[in-house]
Amino acid sequence: MSDWSKVTRPIPVPNEWTKPFWDAARRGVLELQRCQSCGHFQHPPYATCTQCVATDLRFEAVRGRGTIYAYTIMYHTGDKRFAAAVPYASIIVELDDAPGALMAGNLLEAEYTEAKVGRRVEVIFEKLNDDITLPQFRLASGAAEASPPPNLPHQGGGA
Repeated sequence: MSDWSKVTRPIPVPNEWTKPFWDAARRGVLELQRCQSCGHFQHPPYATCTQCVATDLRFEAVRGRGTIYAYTIMYHTGDKRFAAAVPYASIIVELDDAPGALMAGNLLEAEYTEAKVGRRVEVIFEKLNDDITLPQFRLASGAAEASPPPNLPHQGGGA
């Protein structure tokens, strides 16, 4: 398993649009920006809705459960701070409560080989310092036995 205890992560710098996201994460809550005009969730946050260009946007709590939409295995790193964690799985997650909003993170508490498209994951929070807590992901309970969602083709053999 990747050793994240020896990794010194870069610290995100909140801005006017991302501050509510980071404030919620510090409280152990995942909140995503949602358009009040069309209902679209988006991440990362923007000044306007990426679907309808409305400006009435609010942050709403989501449960933080979803599926791996895409992943890559990091065998090498350009940033030496991540060297202790190599190899690790960097994943993109589509959250159940926010279809279409994709969130990047790392797969923690599992071997990197466990990252598979369609695998169920849940958010966990990694405190980086007193101000910044980073949402990350781990396999959801029972994820190893989970079937891929209906919109994904079955992968594997057998009859």
